[in-house]
Order: sequence, then C-alpha cells, then structure tokens
Amino acid sequence: METDIEPVVDWLTAGAPGAPLSQDILLRLAEKMLAAGVPIERVAVFVTTLHPNVMGRGFFWRRGWEEVEVNEADYDLLNTNLYSASPVFGVFKSGKSVRRLICDPDCPMDYNNLQDLRDEGITDYYMFPLKFTDGLINAASVAARQPGGFTDDEMAAIKRIEAPLTLLAEVMAVRRVSVNILNAYLGHQSGAKVLAGNIKRGDGEDIHAVIWFCDLRGSTPLADSMSRADFLALLNDYFECLAGAVLDGGGEVLRYIGDAALAIFPVNKETQNMTEICEQAVAAANDAVQRMEDLNKKRAVEGKDSLGYGIGLHLGDVMYGNIGTPERIEFSVIGAAANEAARIEGKTKDLGVNFVISEDVARHLSGKWISQGKHALRGVGAEMELFTPGD
Repeated sequence: METDIEPVVDWLTAGAPGAPLSQDILLRLAEKMLAAGVPIERVAVFVTTLHPNVMGRGFFWRRGWEEVEVNEADYDLLNTNLYSASPVFGVFKSGKSVRRLICDPDCPMDYNNLQDLRDEGITDYYMFPLKFTDGLINAASVAARQPGGFTDDEMAAIKRIEAPLTLLAEVMAVRRVSVNILNAYLGHQSGAKVLAGNIKRGDGEDIHAVIWFCDLRGSTPLADSMSRADFLALLNDYFECLAGAVLDGGGEVLRYIGDAALAIFPVNKETQNMTEICEQAVAAANDAVQRMEDLNKKRAVEGKDSLGYGIGLHLGDVMYGNIGTPERIEFSVIGAAANEAARIEGKTKDLGVNFVISEDVARHLSGKWISQGKHALRGVGAEMELFTPGD
C-alpha cells in the first residue's frame, strides 16, 4: 500500500480540528496514519510539564484501542533505573532520534523496553525528539509489527509529520502548563475564570457558598521550637490533611494565610440544593478530622506532640472575584460570611472541639447535631448558634 501522508500533515498543521484534547489528537493521528498507509502498531508521546507534583505525562495508543491511555509520572521517577535506562531518557538527553530494528538478531538491546517489545512481536521501534522553540525536548515514538519493520517510504512518511506534530505538541503543552500552574496556585475554579478572561481587578460575581476556615493551633511555639525546614514539613503535613480533604471533597482552596486556610464549596443552583452542598462540605470536614487523627497517631509513634486545629463552616453570600492592587491581584471571597466563618472557627478552641458549624449550615442537615448555644462573634453584630457533630 502506498503512503499518502500529506493529508495527515495538513491536519496537524491546521491544529488537529475535531480533536480538542491531547488524547483525542493522538487517537485521531493514529487512525489517520493507518489510513495513510503507515502500518503503526503503537504510538506514544511523552511530555514534561510544569506542575509541583507531576513531572510528566505519557500518552499511549495501540492498534485496536478505542481510547488513548494517559499516565502521569512524579518527580521520583527521575532517580530510578526505570527512567535512566529508557529510550525517553536517551532522547531527552541527546535530542537525537533512536531507531531499533528489533527483528534483526544483531539489534542492540540497549534500552529497557526493547526485549518486551520483541517478545510482543514488535519488529521496529522509532523514537524522535519534539524540540520546542524554548529548547525543551519532549518525545514521541512509533512501532511496527510487520516483517522487516518500516519500509523506507514509511519512515519518510513518519519523519514528514515530525515538524507539524512538534508545533502542535508545543501549543498543547503551553496550554496544559497554563492550566497546571493556575490550578496549582489558584485552584480549579479560579484558574478557569482567569483562562476565561476574568483577569481585571474588580471582576467577580456574587455566589452562595459554604465557607470553610481552618487554623492550626499553637503554631507560634511550634515554629519557635524547630527548624524552618521542619516547621515547613509540619505545615505541609497539616495542609495535606485539611486542604487535601477540601480538594478531594470537591471544594476550592482560595488562600493559605500562614497556618490557616480559606476555602469554599460554591452552590451550583442549577444542579445542587443547599442540603447537598452542606453535606459535601461536612463530609470533607469529617475526612479532614480522620486524616488529622491518623497524622497525630503517626506523630505519637514518633514521640511528637499532637497537632491541635479547628475547622469552621458557615453558609452565606460572598463576592467571588479579583481583589488587590493593579500589580498584584488574587482571586478570593469577600463579605460578611467569610469573616464570620473565621470567627466561627475561632470558637472551636473555646468549645474544646475541632469542628463546628453555624446554624445556617445546620438547618440544611439531617442527623444529630448538638447545639453549643449562641455565641457572640468578634466583629459580628448578632449572636450565632453553633453546632458540633453528635455521636
């Protein structure tokens, strides 16, 4: 079968219309290459990313698959033999292509994936660099199963797509990096608003939400009693319990304020009612309490004191948007309800509990909630009834 790769080149150059996501692009690319007469058995793309937890992503397709598999690698992979003995490492380091005609008995088996490929019947393996304009090198690979591997015409067709695939991969990578950075530093919802163009100071909207405020108790003596590195590690452990529960529970962490955190569980009036969002926030708080219990058990085994903390939940209207100076803007919530949530959390210490909710949250919940009476909150006019979980 003759190869006709130009339609594939044109499609890539046009930005892969009809394939909005990276995995969609790879799936359509594989289908189009087969239709063009290039007998690929496998295609993969490997890209690094700018993310505090994810070093890179791998996108994998095999003939017969209807979906592309996406795997993430953390930074620990960089220190393993699995990575250093791989062709990905070789291409990243050298910036040069790697081809191994695996069906040749004399083929050097110098990478850790080649024997497995040979055992699966792969005859030819080719990995090439995707050299971005900023000098960053990523990689893509193709493999054949046909006897003798790729022909000269087929290899020429593969090399013909390298340049347009690189340009498209760079566009997608830049977009993904933008999303990663915004998600990591602003949160999913705030990041999405920035990408949507809500970047002007004063841009915002009124929302109804459960506001979460949590705080670490006794942080000043803790900080004074340990090195900065140890205290930073302690804070990370603490926030992984508290903020991690918010994120896993569908909330949005807006700010870290020293050893405190402000988060929201916005009410989507089209798909959620008040009971659902209050239950969602309470479930996240219960998860946080369990995580802190597990962390304190671990600390006890290590001979360390338990960490005290408080979580306060309140329901109300807030302004969600951009605040700050023209030179430094952040997404946050402002309004009486946000201030009240912080004051409610402050009452956990007085009540000797870790978790308390306002009457506005409690009225939307079933189950047993114990009233702790009405309390005056600093800076709040009327007293507010507070509740703690029952047994």
